[in-house]
Amino acid sequence: MEPSRSAATSMVVWDLGGVLAPSGRALPALAAVLDLPEGDLAGPYWNHRDPYDLGEPSEAYWARVGRDLGRPLDRGWAERLDRVDTGAWTVLADDAGELLGRLAGRGTPQGVLSNAPASLATAVRGASWSGVFETLVFSADLGVMKPDPRVYRAADDRFGRRPADIVFFDDRPENVEAARAHGWRAHVWTGGESAAGVLADEGLLTG
Repeated sequence: MEPSRSAATSMVVWDLGGVLAPSGRALPALAAVLDLPEGDLAGPYWNHRDPYDLGEPSEAYWARVGRDLGRPLDRGWAERLDRVDTGAWTVLADDAGELLGRLAGRGTPQGVLSNAPASLATAVRGASWSGVFETLVFSADLGVMKPDPRVYRAADDRFGRRPADIVFFDDRPENVEAARAHGWRAHVWTGGESAAGVLADEGLLTG
């Protein structure tokens, strides 16, 4: 069967956290390093994440976390915690990895669009599995983050595609809704099996 024109011109774009990389790894690892209960760290970790994802330096982010925890986290701590954090978010999920490989074997262009800080963006670009991606776009690169409509317009430019050519997976419904409003063929990620079905329906995978 010949691929449809839409399939032939499509690019599959993936979110990182909760899609390519499993959620739930970072907090336990960081809590162990800090010798804290995970529940004590969760609020400070997430409460200051948006400025960090928008490009705030890691030292400033970890200092904010430390203030909420009532303990100073200096540059040395920031560097240590950043290594643990980025390491946790660069472990590729098995089901996502299988899909990346299948698409790469078919020559389908792939990209990443993720809300992520600069340190994590650097770590992902250096990861062995990131070689399958044509383009990687992170909120820290843009200074805006999903679901802001400007993210999707900027990503179109980086990917060199029309909105209708993008098939997108994200675990957050609000990001998917914004992507659809922009014209992307966007889907909520619920796991590799369902995503494989979507990709088959899109003409990008068989079987």
